[in-house]
Amino acid sequence: MGTVEIGLLYGGATLVALFAGLPIAFALGAVAVVFMYFFMPAASLDTVTQNVYEEMASITMLTIPLFILKGAAIGRSRAGSDLYSALHVWMGRVPGGLGVANVFACALFAAMAGSSPATCSAIGSAGIPEMRRRGYSPGFAAGIIAAGGTLGILLPPSITLILYAVAAEQSLGRLFLAGIGPGVLMVVLFAIYAVARYRQEKAAATAAYAQGGTWSELLRTDTFTARERFAAIPRVLPFVILLIGVMFALYGGIATPSETAGLGAVLALVMVAGIYRIWRPAQVGPILMSTLRESTMLMMIIGMSLLYSYVMSYLHISQGAAEWIVGMQLSKWVLLTAILVLVVVLGFFLPPVSIILMTAPVILPPLKAAGFDLIWFGIIMSIVMEMGLIHPPVGLNIFVIKNIAPDIPLRDVVMGVLPFVGLMLVSILALCLVPGLATWLPTAVYAG
Repeated sequence: MGTVEIGLLYGGATLVALFAGLPIAFALGAVAVVFMYFFMPAASLDTVTQNVYEEMASITMLTIPLFILKGAAIGRSRAGSDLYSALHVWMGRVPGGLGVANVFACALFAAMAGSSPATCSAIGSAGIPEMRRRGYSPGFAAGIIAAGGTLGILLPPSITLILYAVAAEQSLGRLFLAGIGPGVLMVVLFAIYAVARYRQEKAAATAAYAQGGTWSELLRTDTFTARERFAAIPRVLPFVILLIGVMFALYGGIATPSETAGLGAVLALVMVAGIYRIWRPAQVGPILMSTLRESTMLMMIIGMSLLYSYVMSYLHISQGAAEWIVGMQLSKWVLLTAILVLVVVLGFFLPPVSIILMTAPVILPPLKAAGFDLIWFGIIMSIVMEMGLIHPPVGLNIFVIKNIAPDIPLRDVVMGVLPFVGLMLVSILALCLVPGLATWLPTAVYAG
């Protein structure tokens, strides 16, 4: 059987396993082991454990459970609610300030927790009820939180970028820095949309009230005194200290990424213990158990995805596919578009972790041959995978929102996030036209 036939069979078997309802880790691992049995030397099965260990034996991987611990510590406290409340006070005079405060709160929390679902849950549990109480439409409120949560896989420390750094053999520090500019761009775009949508809904509410309709809370104006605004600063200060401490340690040359992850986890535990009095075993236990469960699940997916990629490479499936793509002699931008469409389609069914580890051996060599910067592409790919978190049929953040606000119809949630999908496409276009949005900062920092 030739490479093409084996490759088609490999892909078909993977789709069958996934659609059969097997968990992603077991589906990928089972397909890999079956093909090892039939198409690789018999001794290969004796080295499955060794292969998985060798593929995962990267010091960069150590950062993942540590960053998860940091996110779990922050997520189990009232940190998200306090952060949102403080930003709401300071954004009170901005039209649509409540929505803008939610966008900024999601961005800051995502930068600390590095998790999209955790961001949606922590900010949305306080933000969605408050926005709905103040007259925001349910779909609009849900869309802001779902889209804001996606920033967790773009802003550092991002587990998705960590895995891309491993798969693409790129500098993790450069990737983290490259995500900052596009992340800020998306925050600004989301905030502008929040203001515009608020003005639209308020104008509709004003017109309805003028015609004898009912009063809407959108017509009420928030007013906060200077004392209230400055009293809110202590709620945000610990987050700023945490972010600055972690970033200074990483980019100041004080600590490696793994050591920085450990520092972040320790600072987060100290912060929740000192500020929120979460230090008793009964309170710390759920944080550690949550970290253990999520880390185990994620590392299982990573291990099986790496084994899956190893088998693909051994059977020359990935090399053959890459050579076939290069042989098509597509223009570089057509090649990029085709690969991003593939990532979008995979995002219908798979989480970002699996997409990166499964596709990297196939798509990165042609992109590198076409002259694309792999650091820049990693950011583009992350934004595309962000879209996968808020569009059906998987749309993990959509289901997190449904858990937070089960009374909001799924249709309203989906319609609420679609404008943000459009803004992500605008961000991708901006990065294609101005690559420096992603590459300038890492080049400047690492120039010396």
